[in-house]
Amino acid sequence: MSDPEIENEIDASRAPLLDHLIELRRRLLYCIAAIVIAFGVSYYFAEDIFAFLVQPLLHAGQKTVIYTQLFEAFLVKVKVAFFAAMMISFPVIANQLWQFVAPGLYRKEKRALLPFLLATPILFVCGAALAYYMAIPMALHFLLGFQGDVGGVHQQALPAIGNYLSIVMQFLFAFGLAFLLPVLLMLLERAGIVTRKQLIAARRYAIVGATALAAVLTPPDLMSQVLLAVPLILLYEIAIIGIWFTERKRSRDAGTDIVEA
Repeated sequence: MSDPEIENEIDASRAPLLDHLIELRRRLLYCIAAIVIAFGVSYYFAEDIFAFLVQPLLHAGQKTVIYTQLFEAFLVKVKVAFFAAMMISFPVIANQLWQFVAPGLYRKEKRALLPFLLATPILFVCGAALAYYMAIPMALHFLLGFQGDVGGVHQQALPAIGNYLSIVMQFLFAFGLAFLLPVLLMLLERAGIVTRKQLIAARRYAIVGATALAAVLTPPDLMSQVLLAVPLILLYEIAIIGIWFTERKRSRDAGTDIVEA
């Protein structure tokens, strides 16, 4: 890209501070409105959403949940609605964030960042799906396995509705955020904070870190920890491969710019 083109993009992206603040307020109001509308819809369907979230518990053989505080069932309904509202409104929030940031970016920067923005919800959903269909059932099977006669006393699980929801949300967010690792590492590389060689050199520490993180975020059963640790390690390797491809593309683009200059 020639210098006049760069100067034109800089001039087009300049705006007084007050204009930026007004634009930021407008984008935030859109985000809040999207969350409020999604929350209203989600609250209406909160029981159906919770019925979906409780399916792993039913399949594990537990047919009863309790609540020990009068307001607990109501708060669970609110939490379910808010959780669903954030998921539903995420595309709107991401779009508003992009609309606010994009005018200050060069054309090449826009092309570089847009794939990461589009990949974020897809990877998060993939991680949450792995948690819902595999990790949560395995964890419940392990945790409910302590029922029965122990020392002449019969142990029976009576999970509280709020406690169960907290466990499910912990799993969904842990696996969903873990699957964003390639996006994070590739953005750090684009910002010049890390390099591909540094990531390769730190591979052994990444394996230890992934194992430790899985042990912290999941119950103390081996299968749940493996289900989180193995994808984390694989995603780390995928990030290294993705950075290699982006480095090659940047090298080709740099060569093209030199020829055009």
